[in-house]
Amino acid sequence: MPTPRMILLFCLIAAAAMSRLLPHPENMTPITAMALFAAAYLPSRRLSLGLPLAAMFVGDVILYATRDAAYQSVMIPMTACVYLAFAVIGLLGRWLQTTKSPARVVGMATLGSVLFFLLTNFGVWAVFTESYPRTLSGLVDCYILGLPFFRNALLGDLGYTAILFGGFALLERTVPQMRTANAS
Repeated sequence: MPTPRMILLFCLIAAAAMSRLLPHPENMTPITAMALFAAAYLPSRRLSLGLPLAAMFVGDVILYATRDAAYQSVMIPMTACVYLAFAVIGLLGRWLQTTKSPARVVGMATLGSVLFFLLTNFGVWAVFTESYPRTLSGLVDCYILGLPFFRNALLGDLGYTAILFGGFALLERTVPQMRTANAS
């Protein structure tokens, strides 16, 4: 039988994933925060990596079904890079299981943003051959042109990470059912 704590964790992860369907500034979504949060709080590695990716997949199916062909032609080839980036972020988030200090959480969110930027822009360079030449200069151009998107992603990642981790930490302190058995 799932505990109230586990039910709330699942609901927070699902809500974060589905919030991508709401209007938001470009590249400012809670997905990195969700991947870190799930990895930090869910006890099983399989669950902590699988649940955010599954929630993201459901959101992607809905997004792809409701968008035009131009959106699909850009995003579908990039899906593997995006999912790889979030799986790596989830693995990094496992380091937060033992210590969730504010500095460590902010550091992981920042590192997650940087990794996402590096992996997905590399994917753009590799997949969209007509946009960038297959040279080091082409790759650098791809990263430079991606910088405006990185700013929103970093701000969103830090903000949503603060909301998820900070909100849940407050609940753990004030609601006894949200504490783990060894923290009671």
